[in-house]
Amino acid sequence: MTRGLKKGLTNYGDAGFSLFLRKAFIKAMGYSDDALERPIVGITDTYSDYNPCHGNVPALIEAVKRGVMLAGGMPMAFPTISIHESFAHPTSMYLRNLMSMDTEEMIRAQPMDAVVVIGGCDKTLPAQIMAAISADIPTIVVPVGPMVVGHHKGEVLGACTDCRRLWSQHRAGEIDADEIETVNGRLAPSVGTCMVMGTASTMACITEALGLSLPMSATIPAVHAERVRSAEASGKRAAELAVSGGPRPSALISEASLRNAQIVLQAIGGSSNGIIHLTAMAGRAGLAIDLEAFDRLSRDVPVLVDLKPSGDHYMEHFHHAGGVPRLMAELADLLDLDAPTVAGGSLRDVVARAEFVPGQDMIRPRSSPIKPQGAMAFLTGNLAPRGAIIKHSAASPHLLQHTGRAVVFETLEDLALRIDTDDLDVAPNDVLVLRNAGPKGAPGMPEAGYLPIPKKLGRQGVKDMVRISDARMSGTAFGTIVLHITPESAVGGPLALVRNGDLIRLDVENRRIDLLVEDAVLETRRRALTAAVPGPERGYAKLFHEHVLQADEGCDFDFLAVPKGGELS
Repeated sequence: MTRGLKKGLTNYGDAGFSLFLRKAFIKAMGYSDDALERPIVGITDTYSDYNPCHGNVPALIEAVKRGVMLAGGMPMAFPTISIHESFAHPTSMYLRNLMSMDTEEMIRAQPMDAVVVIGGCDKTLPAQIMAAISADIPTIVVPVGPMVVGHHKGEVLGACTDCRRLWSQHRAGEIDADEIETVNGRLAPSVGTCMVMGTASTMACITEALGLSLPMSATIPAVHAERVRSAEASGKRAAELAVSGGPRPSALISEASLRNAQIVLQAIGGSSNGIIHLTAMAGRAGLAIDLEAFDRLSRDVPVLVDLKPSGDHYMEHFHHAGGVPRLMAELADLLDLDAPTVAGGSLRDVVARAEFVPGQDMIRPRSSPIKPQGAMAFLTGNLAPRGAIIKHSAASPHLLQHTGRAVVFETLEDLALRIDTDDLDVAPNDVLVLRNAGPKGAPGMPEAGYLPIPKKLGRQGVKDMVRISDARMSGTAFGTIVLHITPESAVGGPLALVRNGDLIRLDVENRRIDLLVEDAVLETRRRALTAAVPGPERGYAKLFHEHVLQADEGCDFDFLAVPKGGELS
């Protein structure tokens, strides 16, 4: 097998010249022949001034490099796209597949025997793992880690669950402009990803459960010295992988490891985004996530981690309680502990070494869960023929069986214009409906599913309502919110047929979301639907519109996913 600088030579029609030219130019960087003869470990550089979640990436790169060199390898850092949730227009999800393509092609294009991917903010880890599965060279993932908690008036705060809670209080007039500005400077006190169980933390935990990162790597705070030491250890292990040639992602991503990840996703009270990303990652390996089986897990796997938004605490507390290894020890009889890991050995070894922390109540035993069922339920019904998701662990129990009148918003712009108007015809028992916010309709399926409570209801003390959409929701959000309705309205899904005043029934116990309108009436409405608006005419927008899959298929591009049971060409 070709390794090191000889790998993937630029094609000039003369392989000897290609290697000669490559060495001549790389020596301009001051490298010696000794260095250039070592196994090469590529390291993705996702630092950006626009990405505060990745503010510690330069230090992590240096630590990874140190680990690689301590193990006799040659580290080579290279830049890729960097995505931050709140700095990505129109939404970070729109750019996930682009980052995946960029990362995959840079891994393929440049000589490396193994790669360390460093990332964290929401769509970054999924993009990088999708790329790694497709490129299929030995890969180890280094999450950037969660930020530490903030404080305000004696209360512990965390971005971004408390961002949403306190902003809602401000909208309702309970917090004035001066105080919300003070809070704004205290919610994110350090670099790193959100310190609640948002999408970033969820994906870091899933990554560890899949065996793609070192034990404890999901939970170490971004600014702790332990995070740097973990990065160094990851670099050392990557150098070993570069020599041994494996395990590669194709040996780690399996039906068993994907099921393990789903169990952990349910038990941590994970982000609803997690199931979309896990589906996309499975698709890159020619596998599929059975959403009905995922739902069955939700009935068997309780939420055990007392962490916002499903609980009360934060990621650093999860870490000090023993992290994902300790959680997996509580779930050992449900997991396939023979699944291999990138660290060498299997999950059984990880669980055997899990730390037992006396007196901690952050990671609960199965006999005393935070919630008796898992984080998410999969719904079907005439409003969601291919399914929808609700994070019922973060919902209001009294709304999980509910029938209400639809209040429909056509687009995100329509929502922004009307949600706070005093003449909006809305009552607390109504169901807020947002459409044209799916993968094609928005585009990019933004985190708009957390529809704000109408201001006039907020002033009355209303804290939650049933809200449904074909959009996504941040993992940091809470409320009785039905998401990922598939097919989306922009492609003619039943959500496009809802009218103001229609009754909608949510029945989480029976896993149903239904529009209570006669079939004949719905068929008449369907025939009256106008033709879809033509998509964009150029660039990535055109590519996205023409090739993005629906939520139940992970929102990957159709030409990047591998048919079930197939192989990458």
